[in-house]
Amino acid sequence: MHRSSPMNTLEQLSPHAAAKMVSVDDGARETQARLPALHLPEYAIEGALLGLFMVSACLFTVLFQFPLSPVRHAIASGFVRRALTGICMGLTAIALIYSPWGQRSGAHMNPAVTLTFLRLGKVRSLDAVFYVVFQFAGATAGVLVSAILLGASISHRDVQFAATYPGDGGPYLAALGELAISFLQMTVVLWISNHPRFSRLTGLIAGALVATYIAIESPYSGMSMNPARTFGSALPSGIWYGFPIYLIVPPAAMLLAAQAFVWFRGKAAIGCCKLDHSPRVNCIFCGMRGIAHE
Repeated sequence: MHRSSPMNTLEQLSPHAAAKMVSVDDGARETQARLPALHLPEYAIEGALLGLFMVSACLFTVLFQFPLSPVRHAIASGFVRRALTGICMGLTAIALIYSPWGQRSGAHMNPAVTLTFLRLGKVRSLDAVFYVVFQFAGATAGVLVSAILLGASISHRDVQFAATYPGDGGPYLAALGELAISFLQMTVVLWISNHPRFSRLTGLIAGALVATYIAIESPYSGMSMNPARTFGSALPSGIWYGFPIYLIVPPAAMLLAAQAFVWFRGKAAIGCCKLDHSPRVNCIFCGMRGIAHE
């Protein structure tokens, strides 16, 4: 049986009906064009990056803190173990930032970072919402995967799912520590990433700071700087002590750092919000088309 094409169907209609169908079709296309685009690959990458970071955090916490670990027995100094943990986590952060995935999503891996760039006008609201959701989901998934891989060792009281919580100094000192390291981290990221000569060093310096904070500051707050990172460990461990600190202080400190940068340099001095803006990779934030896709 012969089936008429859409064009034949239009020709058979009255001029008024055909015009109405064309108008509806054009309106649907126009509505679709006006809808904000979703960037699902970038959202998924953000979750995966933070998930991998949490797997690394759990693995190295077990390696250096679990009582039955041979490394724990070999290194008696708590400071040395923290320093080594910091080096491992700093290298993890650097590897993720400069990885093809990190170059694609921007490697925020932290709701506080994403919300700060949203405030600076460098991230769309819709993208920011999905980034934050996937960051929380990725952090939690990373800890749960680690629990499967590491077994009972991850729940030991010296490991506790790599949870971050106030140390012996109490919540006020923990809040002060989180304020200081979060403010410094965003200040350095903004100044280095927007420097014409040193911008490609942003990931290296950010990772070095992470290593330093773990070695020096972690006894006071556990060194979080990241609401999703703390949530990912708190959910399976049940350790919610001080959680409001990690939910509120890092974003507030980073927003304050961003405001200080704007006061000194002006908003026009802020470029894109990727930690490593590779010229080879497309950018959903500034619209740059990477040379690898040309």
